[in-house]
Amino acid sequence: MTLKLGVIGTGAIGQEHIRRCSKVLQGAKVVAVSDINIEGAKGVVSHLGLEAEVYANGHDVIRSSDVDALIVTSWDPTHEEFTLAAIAAGKPVFCEKPLALSAEGCRRVVEAEIAHGKRLVQVGFMRPYDTGYRALKQVITNGDIGEPLMLHCAHRNPTVPESYTTDMAITSTLIHELDVLRWLTEDDYKTVQVVFPRDTKNTHAKLRDPQIVLFETQKGVRIDVEIFVNCAYGYDIQCEVVGETGIARLPEPASVQLRKEAKLSTAILTDWKDRFIDAYDIELQAFINDVTAGQLQGPSAWDGYAASVAADACLKAQESGAIETVELPPRPAFYNK
Repeated sequence: MTLKLGVIGTGAIGQEHIRRCSKVLQGAKVVAVSDINIEGAKGVVSHLGLEAEVYANGHDVIRSSDVDALIVTSWDPTHEEFTLAAIAAGKPVFCEKPLALSAEGCRRVVEAEIAHGKRLVQVGFMRPYDTGYRALKQVITNGDIGEPLMLHCAHRNPTVPESYTTDMAITSTLIHELDVLRWLTEDDYKTVQVVFPRDTKNTHAKLRDPQIVLFETQKGVRIDVEIFVNCAYGYDIQCEVVGETGIARLPEPASVQLRKEAKLSTAILTDWKDRFIDAYDIELQAFINDVTAGQLQGPSAWDGYAASVAADACLKAQESGAIETVELPPRPAFYNK
């Protein structure tokens, strides 16, 4: 069986997902696309040599009888609308983050999915599909270092544009850690505080950089995450788990070691797409396989909601400087299946 996909949004990430679903992955084909720039969407279809219908409206893609499942990569403010429409149509949907622009919006998606009675939504958090994070998770699950006590993490970018503001360190950058650290520890956040060291000279007036985000989880694990988006030297993701009997670190990306000009060196990546390109492939292949098998298992609408609730608390902590409570309701039994 070939899963017939409809893709809503043909910008940069949409084009990449269309390419991988058409040229790299197995078991699916893209049969319909849409974008507010319909000529741009037609150009993507033509460039990739696809036989796909092009629509001006994402709802037409959802309604198409030829479409089995959806991929939503449109403008962020439309994610909730299209995901809710897919649920109403009874079609599985892979929605890139954010699931919605607010925790309330994410909650509406959760409630619609529960009312439908079956999981239909997967959120585009790709880090649980990264081989390094999966290896780190296995160490924790196996009990190789005992119970986790502390996590030391960093999310560093070489540079960001002047349109990037202080709040985006949470909503655009930390959002990945907010999901993957819950997944690693199988724990939810209890409190958060944001502190600001001295600013780097490479930042600008609307961005305080770096930032340190300090969490306590419900089980008492302490987590610190450094966000440094003008670090200059490269794109660098770090995670160290301190356990009762040992320490486990996220593996470094594969890199050739050089001995040259009296120096021993390994290259550091500078582009996030290079760091996680394999994870994107694995993530979407899993979505295709799970839809075909009839049961989604990837990051859920509840995970999208939990990340949004935590992000809201982080934003509040940025403003107050105080320790803020992360008020996440109990997980519905629906998502324990």
